[in-house]
Amino acid sequence: MRRGLLLAALWLLLVLTMSDGLARDRPRNSRGQTRQMKRKRDGHGHGRVRPGPKPLKNQHIPSPSIPVEPVLGNTVFLGSYKNLQEQHSSYNVLPGKQGQCIYQGLTMFNQAVWSPQPCITCLCTGGRVVCDEITCPAVHCRLPLTPLGECCPVCMEPDPDLSLDLSGDSPVPSDSGDSNTPLTAEEIQRILWREEEEHLEEEERLRKKDEAKKRRKEEKKKREERRRQEEAALRLQVEKEEEDRRMKEAAEKEAWQREKNLRENILREELLAVQDEEEVWLRGDVFQMPPKEEEEPEEPDLLPAPIPRPPAATEDELKDKEPEVEEEEKSEEVLNRGALPPGCELSDLTVTCDNAKLTYFPPLYMPELKSLSLEGNNISSIPAEAFNGIPSLEWINLKKNKLTSAGIDARTFKGLKMLRRLYLDGNLLEAIPPNLPQTLQELKINENKLQKIHGNSFHGLSSLVILELEANLLSETNVDPMAFVPLVELSYLRLGRNFFRSIPQGLPSLLLELYLENNLIEEIPEGVFNYTKNLNVVSLRHNRLEETRMAPMAWINHRNLESIDLSYNKLYLVPSYLPKSLVHLVLVGNNIERIPGFVFAHMEPGIEYLYLSYNKLDGEGIEPESFFGSYHSMVELCLDHNQLVTVPSGINEMTNLHFLRLNNNKIRSIPDEGICDPDHSGDSTLVALRLENNLIDAKKISPTAFSCVRSSSSVVLKPQRTK
Repeated sequence: MRRGLLLAALWLLLVLTMSDGLARDRPRNSRGQTRQMKRKRDGHGHGRVRPGPKPLKNQHIPSPSIPVEPVLGNTVFLGSYKNLQEQHSSYNVLPGKQGQCIYQGLTMFNQAVWSPQPCITCLCTGGRVVCDEITCPAVHCRLPLTPLGECCPVCMEPDPDLSLDLSGDSPVPSDSGDSNTPLTAEEIQRILWREEEEHLEEEERLRKKDEAKKRRKEEKKKREERRRQEEAALRLQVEKEEEDRRMKEAAEKEAWQREKNLRENILREELLAVQDEEEVWLRGDVFQMPPKEEEEPEEPDLLPAPIPRPPAATEDELKDKEPEVEEEEKSEEVLNRGALPPGCELSDLTVTCDNAKLTYFPPLYMPELKSLSLEGNNISSIPAEAFNGIPSLEWINLKKNKLTSAGIDARTFKGLKMLRRLYLDGNLLEAIPPNLPQTLQELKINENKLQKIHGNSFHGLSSLVILELEANLLSETNVDPMAFVPLVELSYLRLGRNFFRSIPQGLPSLLLELYLENNLIEEIPEGVFNYTKNLNVVSLRHNRLEETRMAPMAWINHRNLESIDLSYNKLYLVPSYLPKSLVHLVLVGNNIERIPGFVFAHMEPGIEYLYLSYNKLDGEGIEPESFFGSYHSMVELCLDHNQLVTVPSGINEMTNLHFLRLNNNKIRSIPDEGICDPDHSGDSTLVALRLENNLIDAKKISPTAFSCVRSSSSVVLKPQRTK
């Protein structure tokens, strides 16, 4: 019992001594130590102390046995380590030499403090290493937060039970007796400012993102609207052209009908005037009159009622009329011999049954007939013997009927040894008709339902020159690359309004003109035109081409390719590596913003016709070298409906220019040397110049600005816009 009291007294004395030491050292060192530990908490001091091994569990003194001093944050200063040399404890102690400590192979100076692991603090004192685990103080806040790399939570907002000393760096505890250390006002304000800045930055980022998205939507909407307007304008233009064509055809047909009627009347009169002729050619067909037989004169009362004549007519005059009546009867026999259905006409070895509402193929027996037109009927099938009575046909027109592949017999066209042209547009065919004559030179199967072209679809058509397969269901997946091999004479091929995504393979070697409008073509690969050395015209209007998807060597070395139409694609600049022989280039209705320099320089003899209407060219899109190589060859240049603000450079050097269109731009002035070169001594070549719908003040134009134009009346300046 006495020994226990003695140990308790010694322990109380030790605690009082340590507390007195801490009290003496605190005014002098607390602020510096707090700042030092704060720096360690912020991550500025851990790099100087190398981490040691993790202390073994159950070898640390419980936290109540070591007096600790709370400082700002969650770092704890162990002030009682200075007086532990003379005490015995359960700390993990390692012996050292001359007051230093050896820890994991590292030499630590006396009184050195380090943290080998988070929440563990070690002290070198008198050659011994003492480690203790930090005890986290209680926090009184709604949202405690443990910072990265720390072990104790901190408050991100002031504790209502604590009062802050705003004049100093250290908080002052309230009367509640709580030893927790809250954040300072400056730190709280910095945190709030940082959060507010981050919130504002996030709002600004979201606002910019929404604006960019809205701007992209508006641009897309504008592009779609512009595309719809262009398509509507193009559709109106096509409809107008179609209407003009129909009116022209109607006028021509009416004139032809009048001429035909007049010719028939003349032939009828000649027939009536000839009595001894045994053969009569009537409306393009050959008919033989029946043998003339000796007939007894008929009595006057058996004849048709005669035309009233003067009462003085004699019997001899009546006899003179009998041959005329006989000739009229024979003429009617000739006219009715063809047995043509109602609505059909015969003229010049041609039978025309257009829009006659026929539902079957009419049986005809006219061995000399050359042309047969059955356009616009409801014929759905053609039997095998349909052409047996008309074997000499050279031209058959079966457009706009209801023919199907199953309705055409395999032997239908086999016996036509002289057939040259066959038109099957506007039907319901799903395949090429079989056994077409080898003499065929022109075949049109537009606007049908062709779904596949086999390798033998054109077998034997070695004389075919023109082939049209537009507006079907064809693509590179259902057209056999070997299908065109038999067409050794083919020079004209139309495959527009189908579903091709690339140029068809296996094109005929003698092909001159290729039309692929209104497809889905996205690229022009290298080598696609290697076997078509004679190709002269290529039309790729209304596709999806981009200049980056055109292989540089696709057609640059062609020596015969003179005309290319790339209108209404997705081009942003004039394509490079165009054919050397190019003369005619159409780029209307793209998104072209720039004409690269020297893009025409490699062409021989040089480009002559360049159409860049309805694009996005502005003052910066045309370089001084853009037209280099075309100064002596350019004949017609169209730059209308763009965004030009000045006359492009290089135009005044074009010595052979005949037509120039700069209308519907934003040009404000015409420099003296913008269009005409005053030093040019040759004859004027410019025939037409259009500058209307710009922003030009005609009163400010120099009299010499148009000196190279042949006639002042050829310059169109009105109207102009004001803004």
